[in-house]
Amino acid sequence: MMQANIGKGFFKVETKDTEFELLHRYDPQSIKDVGSGAQGVVISAVDTVTNQRVVIKKLIKPFSHLMTAKRAYREFVIMNLVNRCNIIRLLNAYTPQTSLTDFSDIYLVTEHMDFDLRQVIRMELDHERLSFLLYQMLCGIHHLHRAGIIHRDLKPSNIVVNRQCELKILDFGLARCDNENGIMTPCVVTRYYRAPEIILGIGYSTNVDVWSVGCIFAEMILARTLFPGAHYIDQWTKIIEILGTPNDDLISRLTPHAGAYIKSRPVYDAVPWTALFPNAVFPPNMEKGRNGHTFVSKTIPLRKHGLTADCARDFISQMLIIDPNNRISVSNALVHPYVNPWYDTSEIETPPLAQYDSSVETAGNNLDDWRRLVYDAIKNYEGTHDVDGTGQICVSYPIQRSK
Repeated sequence: MMQANIGKGFFKVETKDTEFELLHRYDPQSIKDVGSGAQGVVISAVDTVTNQRVVIKKLIKPFSHLMTAKRAYREFVIMNLVNRCNIIRLLNAYTPQTSLTDFSDIYLVTEHMDFDLRQVIRMELDHERLSFLLYQMLCGIHHLHRAGIIHRDLKPSNIVVNRQCELKILDFGLARCDNENGIMTPCVVTRYYRAPEIILGIGYSTNVDVWSVGCIFAEMILARTLFPGAHYIDQWTKIIEILGTPNDDLISRLTPHAGAYIKSRPVYDAVPWTALFPNAVFPPNMEKGRNGHTFVSKTIPLRKHGLTADCARDFISQMLIIDPNNRISVSNALVHPYVNPWYDTSEIETPPLAQYDSSVETAGNNLDDWRRLVYDAIKNYEGTHDVDGTGQICVSYPIQRSK
């Protein structure tokens, strides 16, 4: 890993063919590769100011396309807005560039967690830990929805967990406000976790996130994907082969084309939940997973009488309902017996959150406008936070809104 000081509070390192410009508060000797995705490259390092390991994400070419610029804006603004439990916490944000003309790089610094949920799924978890993880997913989604935000891309790789079994939701680049009009694009949510109403193009609201949690719960139980569709038509087929062909009430609400397609398909009966999730697939009580990892559960009294296979099946059956009008809501899911033992009023009933301003999404901004919006947001953050760890707050950037 190459390192070079470049002055002005930054040093350069290169990892995974990506050059990072890091603040001097991050220890170069502690840097580790974490991974990469469509939106960015991620490393971890020790913050010498707080003496904590953090995650540093560099967004890759955020202004190469209109969509990537929108995603960069959403991710930063939403993370900065929703500071609640079970949402990954933004610890720092900055850009090395000092003018809009040169602006190209965005760095987001967040909490460090030990695993993503893909790794946790490979561990053997007892009912107590399963229910606690589900409770935390729902708690995080609840806070997003209170801020008017639908995540739209919940999947195991977007959920992280530490060794204390504390869970955080991340990646808000595909998030959308729940008060926007019209049918939202079907090109959201990784296919395996995509709700039927997205596939069918009938418009959707907050409980698309509940469907995704149901798919994730099924994967945690079965250690495999429940609906592994190869494409969106196959995805629909996988769903109805298990849950059965929807009734006429749902079909009547579809477009004529979608309704005709469903009627042209073979009719499937639903697989009984006890056949889909027999008692044998539910984990026994144990302290360690097959990989030797130990989770320390939340230290609050737990009424264990509700944590049974029957209760788990009932819960998942209410989340995986094809008709969104009949699917359980987040607020009702939080009081279901399978997760309700963890219910904590201080976590759920927090003061009202500021609402995400969705007007920016419909303002007809071009790529230069989005670039200005992101630059304004980052520089305003730098002007109100101790970004470089010196104890001094930079002079606030004078925001000049695009016309």
